[in-house]
Amino acid sequence: MNILDKIIETKKTEVASQKNLISIEQLEKYPLFSRPCNSLKTSLLKDGSSGVIAEFKQRSPSKGEINIKVKVEDVTKGYTNAGVAGISVLTEYEYFGGTLENLVKARETNPEIPILRKDFMIDTYQIFEAKAHGADVVLLIAACLEKEQAEVLAKQAKILGMDVLMEVHNAEELEKVNDFVDIVGVNNRDLKSFTMDIETSVRLSKLIPGKFVKISESGLDTAKTIHYLRENGFKGFLIGETFMKTENPGEACCKLIEELKNEL
Repeated sequence: MNILDKIIETKKTEVASQKNLISIEQLEKYPLFSRPCNSLKTSLLKDGSSGVIAEFKQRSPSKGEINIKVKVEDVTKGYTNAGVAGISVLTEYEYFGGTLENLVKARETNPEIPILRKDFMIDTYQIFEAKAHGADVVLLIAACLEKEQAEVLAKQAKILGMDVLMEVHNAEELEKVNDFVDIVGVNNRDLKSFTMDIETSVRLSKLIPGKFVKISESGLDTAKTIHYLRENGFKGFLIGETFMKTENPGEACCKLIEELKNEL
């Protein structure tokens, strides 16, 4: 069993437990559930957008502890001040150390910025959960989902007014992208082997229909790399460890965005 399979098995147990604790009807009564969502797609397509989606992630299966000293409020506010197009918050706890509480804190600190709930979504319950805790966008990982399951989850997110980011790793997974998806993300890191290759984005870019906004994920650490990906049709760049491994992630984010401006 690879790490992705282990995460999904853990997630199934976790979701079943949460359903018993808090019903969808209860989630719908959460104060944040009724708020209108900020569109990440719109933010990425805006003239002058940095395209940077900065991530709050404190640990991962491949890197272990990345940065456990910082507070989500400080980091995400730093990201917003730096001029990001959006923020990603990990909510998976067992393997990434994320929490829904971090999502709420990020939302309260950054009311106007689009926020992505980064997790392993396998059940429509999690879509309601994301909305109730302040997310504007949900991540659907094609490698974790059957085609029909992906469509059901994406449709539910759209019903709730959220953007949908579908993550793919290869051409076969692109077949799971459906009409309810707004953004297609290419993860340059193979979730099963953790190998990294920026050219994965370049190869798949040619296969992604033009109606979808394209973003590249993982292994993005220089302005030069981002410019290269822009030339290949990418509008967004999901960056986490590059910022989080520094003492001041917001400052590191600001530095990269300034470099992007200077090289235009």
